[in-house]
Amino acid sequence: MAATPDVTDAETRLETLVDTADRIRNAIESVIEGKSDVIRLTVTVLLAEGHLLIEDVPGVGKTMLAKALARSIDCPVRRVQFTPDLLPSDITGVSAYNQQTGEFEFKPGPVFANIVVGDEINRASPKTQSALLECMEERQVTVDGETYRLESPFMVIATQNPIEMEGTYALPEAQRDRFTAKIAMGYPEPAAELEMLDVHGASQPLDKLDPVATTAEVRALIEAIRAVYVSQPVKKYAIDVVAATRQSPDLLLGASPRATLHLVRSARAHAALSGRDYVIPDDLQDLAVPVLAHRLLPSMEAQGQHRRPEQVIDELIRRVPVPDIK
Repeated sequence: MAATPDVTDAETRLETLVDTADRIRNAIESVIEGKSDVIRLTVTVLLAEGHLLIEDVPGVGKTMLAKALARSIDCPVRRVQFTPDLLPSDITGVSAYNQQTGEFEFKPGPVFANIVVGDEINRASPKTQSALLECMEERQVTVDGETYRLESPFMVIATQNPIEMEGTYALPEAQRDRFTAKIAMGYPEPAAELEMLDVHGASQPLDKLDPVATTAEVRALIEAIRAVYVSQPVKKYAIDVVAATRQSPDLLLGASPRATLHLVRSARAHAALSGRDYVIPDDLQDLAVPVLAHRLLPSMEAQGQHRRPEQVIDELIRRVPVPDIK
């Protein structure tokens, strides 16, 4: 009987988590039509304490999705437009001399926010892109020898155009590895595009979007996600899937140990959003492509055969033995 209150409390926390996450998803869907899977993954990455890379051609709603998520949460949000002349200090901040006090004062950059929207991140030089490396991994910024902590939650949502587009730079491998997942918006269905013409033609839905969750609520959700149970067989399965990318002849570069960590964290959030307080292999399978594909480099043979990392991962998922979870 003593265990009953704990079970009840766990169920209540899970119901609260799902309810709050649904509010955030519904708020975003009021702006982005017909992209429920993309929106679900976006919320999953937020609750997994991760960062999201949105890649697609211009005009399909990448920035709108990032702004909609930012607006749905009542927390500090900063937007950075990445351009070729952007400097690292324009992101992290700079120490400026104060003539009145005779001392240097730190002026925080836009990275000091709970949600940072980086628009067209691959239009900036690799040197500027690398300014995000420390803050995305260690949740801190070091300027002139001084280290400044970033508040939780902290999420970078970056958009980028395909590398084939004019004026773009390839993201460094270390930068890509710090993004928990990469998604593509894709073109909307005709019905959704028709609705977009009706809605967006009369007004701007983003202007009407009010916050539906507070910073404290998001922090509580993140804490609840950490408590989602992952059994040893499921952990071993995650390691096996990631290890298979390192052994595949179709890949020059497999996924890193950081990728394994991101995969399991995301699976915890995915399970919770599905109403479960435990992870199953299906959670890992559903997230394998968005979490792993952008970290991989295909071999010359695979490129010659037009085999994309997403295809390789799908094949590996079918090949790696799935644990029997009772």
